[in-house]
Amino acid sequence: MSEQPTPEALEALEARIMDLEVKASYTDDLLEQLNMTIYRQQQQIDALINEVRQLRQQVPEGGQGAPRNLRDELPPHY
Repeated sequence: MSEQPTPEALEALEARIMDLEVKASYTDDLLEQLNMTIYRQQQQIDALINEVRQLRQQVPEGGQGAPRNLRDELPPHY
C-alpha cells in the first residue's frame, strides 16, 4: 500500500519544482548570453587573423621586416 503525501509535503515539492524551473530558466538565459559572447569573440578573432595575414603580405621578406635585436636599436632622443 502506498501512502498519500500530506498537503505540506505536496506544497514543499511544488515549491522545489518551481525553484528548479526558475533556475533552469536563468540557466537557459545565461547559456544564450555566453553563446552570443563566444560568437562575437570568434568574429573578432577571425577579423584579427585576416588583419595579420594582410600585414604579413605587406611586409617584405628579409630586409626591414626581419627580426631585429633590441640591443642594436638606438635609444629614443628626447
